[in-house]
Amino acid sequence: MASDFRNVSGDDRMDTPVSSGRDSIELRSIGLNAAAPEAVYSSNNWQSGVPRTASASTSAYSFTQRLASIFSASSQSTSLPNAPENISEAPPLSRSGGSTPFSPERTGRYSLESTATTKELTEWTVQGGGQRVDYEDLSAIDWIHEYQKERQRELVYQQQQGFWGKLLLIGDSTQLWLILIATGISVGVIAAAIDIVSNWLGDIKLGYCKSSFYLSQAFCCWGVDEKDVCDDWVSWGNALHATGAGIYIVSYLFYIIFGVLFGTSASLLVLLFAPYASQSGIPEIKTVLGGFIIRGFMGFWTLLTKALGLCLASGSGLWLGKEGPLVHVACCCANLATHVSSTLRHNEARKREIFSAAAAAGITVAFGAPIGGVVFSLEQVSYYFPDKTMWQSFVCAMVASVSIQLLNPFRTGKLVLFQVVSNRPFHKFELGPFFLLGIMGGIFGGLFIKLNMKIARWRTRSRILGYPLLEVVLLSLVTSILNFPDPFSRLQNNVLVFRLFQECNGNPTVLCNPDYFGGTVVLLTLVCIIGFFFTAYTFGTSIPSGVLMPSMAIGACYGRIIGIAMEVWQKNHPDFFLFDTCLPDVACINPGVYAIVGAASALGGTTRLTVSLVVIMFELTGALTYVLPIMIAVMVSKWVGDAFEKRGIYESWIQFHDYPYLDNREEPIADITVAEIMTSLDELVVLTASEHTVASLEQILETQNYKGFPVVADGRQAILIGYISRSELRYALHQAREIGLGGDALCYLGGSVPSGDEAAQCVDLRQWVDQTPITLSHRSSLQLAVSMFQKLGLRYLLLTMRGQLQGLITKKDICAKYTVQ
Repeated sequence: MASDFRNVSGDDRMDTPVSSGRDSIELRSIGLNAAAPEAVYSSNNWQSGVPRTASASTSAYSFTQRLASIFSASSQSTSLPNAPENISEAPPLSRSGGSTPFSPERTGRYSLESTATTKELTEWTVQGGGQRVDYEDLSAIDWIHEYQKERQRELVYQQQQGFWGKLLLIGDSTQLWLILIATGISVGVIAAAIDIVSNWLGDIKLGYCKSSFYLSQAFCCWGVDEKDVCDDWVSWGNALHATGAGIYIVSYLFYIIFGVLFGTSASLLVLLFAPYASQSGIPEIKTVLGGFIIRGFMGFWTLLTKALGLCLASGSGLWLGKEGPLVHVACCCANLATHVSSTLRHNEARKREIFSAAAAAGITVAFGAPIGGVVFSLEQVSYYFPDKTMWQSFVCAMVASVSIQLLNPFRTGKLVLFQVVSNRPFHKFELGPFFLLGIMGGIFGGLFIKLNMKIARWRTRSRILGYPLLEVVLLSLVTSILNFPDPFSRLQNNVLVFRLFQECNGNPTVLCNPDYFGGTVVLLTLVCIIGFFFTAYTFGTSIPSGVLMPSMAIGACYGRIIGIAMEVWQKNHPDFFLFDTCLPDVACINPGVYAIVGAASALGGTTRLTVSLVVIMFELTGALTYVLPIMIAVMVSKWVGDAFEKRGIYESWIQFHDYPYLDNREEPIADITVAEIMTSLDELVVLTASEHTVASLEQILETQNYKGFPVVADGRQAILIGYISRSELRYALHQAREIGLGGDALCYLGGSVPSGDEAAQCVDLRQWVDQTPITLSHRSSLQLAVSMFQKLGLRYLLLTMRGQLQGLITKKDICAKYTVQ
């Protein structure tokens, strides 16, 4: 199902009509079609990324070497110029060949010639993989090429001699840790600012601080007992000197006005400055970490808009959370931090390792759970997570935790507002209610995902799609009208969770007063109903929004209801056999524990988190006592939720947007061969080695939307000799036009290139061809192909038989197969 912002582009083959035989656009003489698709993806968001410039090693290399020609005047030329890092900064073409200080000893091996130039930081060249230009937007990265490029860069550093060489090596290894530290600090500072501002905006809807207008209600009434009246805090009804019912009416109106104003402002910021800042961003982050390019998704304006929008959206009273979007904020900080390092900025694979560490920092500042953040990054968002990435995530999360601890935005010495510590043990008979809470969490999560997806699909067909701002205005209005009458829904979600988690300890609040248990249960039930429907609708609108905190609030509500019911039962029937272990004159049931377990079950049912969720909840409570109840609730909620829908909320949105994300977890695969789902040879459009001109290749690029083309020796036997990406082909042809070659100039993608006078009117494209693409027999099992895509991060796989091209399968084909299953 296409998303509401989906591009015109469709699937891998872009729905472009294909033909066979003599109907080919270009290669009529060989009876083959003209393009083989690498995955072409549709999306409604774009990833960050400032256009890449020359790397540190590139800048150290002499400028004359960067001007090496991609045209060769001699068929014996074996040296290839370096791959440009950016299309705009790639070396210009010439008709004469050039050489580099690198010459391959044999395929896949590299050696440095003894030249003065190579004593500096030099570029590297990959003969087999061909030269590359920058990745296009909405395309997949080549993991193998990126790590191969990194190995070559490290080889250059390691071969530096003397003190200066050692210093360069130390500096190269240090910059990664400096970026991680800078990311952790920036995330902690931004999260603290968001917490302070959003809490003040949430309280300003109800009143203001008479002594200091900029203080929230908690800080204005600091030190005042909850049961006492705070003289410094003035409600809007009292501020306008209303009396009787007028106080309630005036306060109601101000609550609605501020709620609509904040919600509208947040949506307006997103629509005007950064559409990528809407929603939580975690589905897109998972896709980006899987190797997809979405430009602008982690840029500066996205970061600024997301941070300001989160403050306004959280203060508006809408049923959303800021915890999930903080992961997006953290990744934006990491992306901006990598810009100071040309080495990291130019390697998409290493950048994704840093993004994984940043995601851990985002969860750390959201829940005050550093270890939980690391495990969350491993379990939920990261696609490739080696041991070194875990260590990097640990450092980044630790720095973010220290930063927000030092800033202490809540003045409680705790990392989050709703962090509680309780050591009262639970009784064995309570395992039954905890099991029940797990079932309720799974049912809640399954129904929530189904309802949210139905609303998302309805939104794409509804007229409201063209009026996203009006949708948020109406949503804010209705939410404010329904939230205010209920004293629990009137609170911000994090404050509500904090109160539901607390023990009573004789505190005469509404939650703890036995005379009001019936009314409390009714009010909490209304909060569950309102929160369920409004969260399902809000998550998907054009506003920064997360689903973690609303899910926790709803789960804490029904958990507290079960806890109150158990408490009333035990007090009214203390002699019941289940309560034999309860001590006299000591509170036997702690409803706050049920709220914690209920919050974990709801969050588990929505996101299908397991280990990371248990760790996060453990760090929140600060007591090992409740790990077993939380584990039971999370386990049962996942089982029950999987019975409704195998995918969690984030995976469901990935499927909804049709993102090219292939989960690296083990999944059952049909026992079929790749030939049954591949794009076969007679459906492909391929390029021959030497039968094209500049004009004919330009025509293919204009009429075909594919992002890559297999290269074969000739059209009779279709012997595979390589693969050329659309980006490299387009750049090379553009440069050919720049140096004055006409459309009739012959292009060579393989074989021998003419020498002498004929070389002046030909274009050597061999160096842009990947001569070592990953291939597989078309008779291989689909399971093997899926494993190669998962483990190697492939974009495409060429299928052959005895060297002859048989077909092609892309990452999108694999994703489509998963979707069908």
